[in-house]
Amino acid sequence: MPRSSFAGTLSGPKVDVFIDMGNPFLNLTVDGFLKIGTVAATRAAAEDAYYIARKGSVSTHKLEHTLKKMCKEGAYWGAVAGVYVGLEYGVERIRGTRDWKNAMLGGALTGALVSAATKNNRDKVLIDAISGGAVATAAEFLNYLT
Repeated sequence: MPRSSFAGTLSGPKVDVFIDMGNPFLNLTVDGFLKIGTVAATRAAAEDAYYIARKGSVSTHKLEHTLKKMCKEGAYWGAVAGVYVGLEYGVERIRGTRDWKNAMLGGALTGALVSAATKNNRDKVLIDAISGGAVATAAEFLNYLT
C-alpha cells in the first residue's frame, strides 16, 4: 500500500521586545504584561472586525467600542499574565529551584488573587486557584515536550 508523509516545521515571525527595569522580577512582569496584553487586544480587535464585516457597516461608535474593548481586554489579561510571571519567578527564587512546581504554585496563587480581587466567594476562589495551577502546570509540561 502506498504511503505518504509530510514533514516540516511551522514557525511565525518572532518579535521580542526587552525593557530593562533594572530588576529581573520587574523585567519578567512587564514582559508578561506586554506580550499577553498585546495578544488579548489583538483577539478583541479580530473579534470585533468579524462582527463589523458580518454586518457590513462601520461607524465611529463601533470603532470607539472596539478600541475600548481592546484596551480593557489587553489591560486585564496583561495584568493577569504579569501577576503570574512575577509570582512564578518569586516562587522560583524562594524555592531555589526551577521546575514545574513553580508554575503550579504561581498559577494557583494567580488564580486565587484574580478571583479574590473580583470579590468571588471562598469556593470560587479555591476553584479558580485549582484551575490556575492546573493550566499553568499543563502549559509547563507542554513546554517540556517541545
